[in-house]
Amino acid sequence: MIERAHTIAEQLVAWRRDFHMHPELSFQETRTAARVAEVAKGLGYRVRTGVGRTGVVAERGSGHPIVALRADMDALPIQEENDVPYASQVLGVMHACGHDAHTAIALGVATLLAQEAFPGTVRFLFQPAEEKEDAEGLSGAPRMIEDGAMDGVSRVLALHLETGILVGDVGIQIGPASAGVDTFYATLVGRGGHGARPHEVIDPIHIAGHVILALHAVVSRRLRPLDPGVVSIGTINGGQVDNVIPERVMLSGTLRYLTPDVQATIHAEVERALSVARALGGDYELRIDRGYPPMFNHVEATDLLRQVAGDLLGTEHVLFPRPTMGAEDFGYFSAMVPGALFRLGCQAPGDPRQAHSPRFDFDERCLPIGVAIMAEAALRLLKEKM
Repeated sequence: MIERAHTIAEQLVAWRRDFHMHPELSFQETRTAARVAEVAKGLGYRVRTGVGRTGVVAERGSGHPIVALRADMDALPIQEENDVPYASQVLGVMHACGHDAHTAIALGVATLLAQEAFPGTVRFLFQPAEEKEDAEGLSGAPRMIEDGAMDGVSRVLALHLETGILVGDVGIQIGPASAGVDTFYATLVGRGGHGARPHEVIDPIHIAGHVILALHAVVSRRLRPLDPGVVSIGTINGGQVDNVIPERVMLSGTLRYLTPDVQATIHAEVERALSVARALGGDYELRIDRGYPPMFNHVEATDLLRQVAGDLLGTEHVLFPRPTMGAEDFGYFSAMVPGALFRLGCQAPGDPRQAHSPRFDFDERCLPIGVAIMAEAALRLLKEKM
């Protein structure tokens, strides 16, 4: 399978660079979806468009098992700074997280599997909006699920480029592999007045200082040391004039966790930290928006990916990274059926670029490796008795 994947390496690069030059934001992936649908139809797949708004489902085969392979397609609102022939042609939009590669790899897997006879059905989920939720708080994965993309699926697999792993290696975690993420919005309410008479006011900026200290102590003092969690403040807004103490200070931030118990504890402790405002004579308002669930790699799917990667690359190239506190909405899929996502090494030696950066890029030699692992894993799953 590695040899077969390398025979289409030039096509993989061409697809990836085409997608990279024409990035599209979440739920706006119309050109990308049209190109994906065109290629899939040309390979003989049954194609359904408009799934989860701008997603594409492509199927081949019939009956069970149904093995789903997911690839996200959206880009980020970042202005690219790379001076390369395939740089983004869309002002302020860039594939800075590797989703262009994910889409190209999935098309490569579809190309190889179109040449195979297998029992059951392979279903490709070309997903919109992994990076952002819509106005109703839903990203592309739950939107595709609403439109029946996971109906009847037995197993689901995915990959994600990993800049912290050299090209030629892969990382596969078992159990919680990336964090659930919620967002909090808080308002600290005081009583404003003249900055020269602070004794006559209830200063929400003073209150904010104590609340921030309490929020930053949630993880270190309220969670068990072995329970990963994150409470990070991303915005602070209060006041407009240098000699006026404002009525309100607004805070917002991100909450990360790997288990429901830790999520519940963090929510309760954020509330407790904000209650410091009342002890200091003020008040607070708090809203917590629940976001992506933790992404869970199931034992059987993870073991399969490790076996496949070891067979194709050698076991020395299969790494066991720690969970990340980044978020990934593949967790919606793997919460429904056994599934797993593996980390595809894409870092060129000596070039440790980071994702979500205007200079993000990767070693394109990773593309056929991703194709080979996904295609071989899908075939083995299709031939299993489930």
